[in-house]
Amino acid sequence: MKPSTAIAPEIARSPVSSYNEWDLLEEVIVGVVDGASFPPAHIAVEAPLPDNQRQIFRDNAGKPFPAEQIALARQELEEFVHILQGEGVTVVRPTPINQLEEYGAPGWTSTGLYDAMPRDVLLVIGEEIIECPLAWRSRYFGTAAFKPLLKEYFKNGAKWSAAPKPELKDELYDYNWAEPKNGDPVSLVITEFEPTFDAADFIRFGRDIVAQKSNVTNDFGIEWLRRHLGDQYRIHVFEFNDSHPMHIDATFVPLAPGKLLVNPERVPEIPRMFKGWDVFHAPEPIIPDDHTLYMTSKWINMNILSLDEKRIVVERQDEPMIAALKKWGFNPIPCNFRNFNTFGGSFHCATLDVRRRGKLESYLTDETN
Repeated sequence: MKPSTAIAPEIARSPVSSYNEWDLLEEVIVGVVDGASFPPAHIAVEAPLPDNQRQIFRDNAGKPFPAEQIALARQELEEFVHILQGEGVTVVRPTPINQLEEYGAPGWTSTGLYDAMPRDVLLVIGEEIIECPLAWRSRYFGTAAFKPLLKEYFKNGAKWSAAPKPELKDELYDYNWAEPKNGDPVSLVITEFEPTFDAADFIRFGRDIVAQKSNVTNDFGIEWLRRHLGDQYRIHVFEFNDSHPMHIDATFVPLAPGKLLVNPERVPEIPRMFKGWDVFHAPEPIIPDDHTLYMTSKWINMNILSLDEKRIVVERQDEPMIAALKKWGFNPIPCNFRNFNTFGGSFHCATLDVRRRGKLESYLTDETN
């Protein structure tokens, strides 16, 4: 019998290794905006959208985003890649798929969205990369463009997992969802029918992971991840003052050990577990009112990317953020990204830090809230 030539069982070092948001960045996945399309109309898509975008999404459901917007965002992505490579970071890219091709499962059909935001669809915890159970039907195959990369990481020693593939039946969604009025509690559009979560609703602090429930992440999904990771990690769930919660990385952003950037509108009180940390309030965003932002508020200016404990990539036109980072002792690296912001994300969203030079450590106190 011939010996197997499949996968080598032992690899010296996993190509995937990242425990927090600030260790020295060595390798990163950067998304692609080519083929970006409006998702089909659905209650789950509408709930987290800014009020002024809902009709635009209804009118353009299932159509490509404007070609000129895609071209400008692509140009900025290339600038971003060039900057990362110049800073010594290895950059890899997904293989874009056709977002207009219809697919489905029992009870529903859909088309896609984009492959621009790897931070939404994949979660790296240590030496493991996890495919997320996404709540939007338009993202049912949200990890497809990244499969060639996932296979290579696995072959080279990474642990590759996938959360339970959701059914995305009507029972997952609250079709009676309505915009909360002033003073009303936040209303979420997804139920606890099955586990769902986006990776961008989790922020890593070594052994401690901060999470939020949102319009794409439910208790069921958070509990699945908690059990999957085991006792080596602690997941803490916080609630912020956000009437349309979806993704935590424009609300609560660690910059380095002991240094935390927070959204002054959404985080009125710092959890006790961050006692002793320096807390910085993000400056007011200066994105012009006439600049189109799909799926996000102007606070996307907080969605920055740390290359290490000092270097931080920030939007070139965001002068208040650049000045604040310098004042706080960081080295901001400007990059044009406002046209990419149009699509609902920024530097943190557009990347997945596959490997950072560091190890698993504890940075927070034992306080639970």
